[in-house]
Amino acid sequence: MTTDQLADVLKDRYLKAEKREMVTSIHLFGIEYATELEGHSANDVAELGTGKRSYGTEVRKGMRLSKFVKLKTEASA
Repeated sequence: MTTDQLADVLKDRYLKAEKREMVTSIHLFGIEYATELEGHSANDVAELGTGKRSYGTEVRKGMRLSKFVKLKTEASA
């Protein structure tokens, strides 16, 4: 995926998240797309997707968590 494509996915999730869950949605994005994010600047993806470059830190947190967690599917939640 390109940086722009990753940013589009992040933007969609960020805008759809409830106000108190916006940062959580960034973490989940980092977890789910950790492999695709490798080689891309998390700060660039965050800035393009949310307008806030500092959220790159939150994307990286999700990427690091991806080694330790597995996302639930809605059917098994």
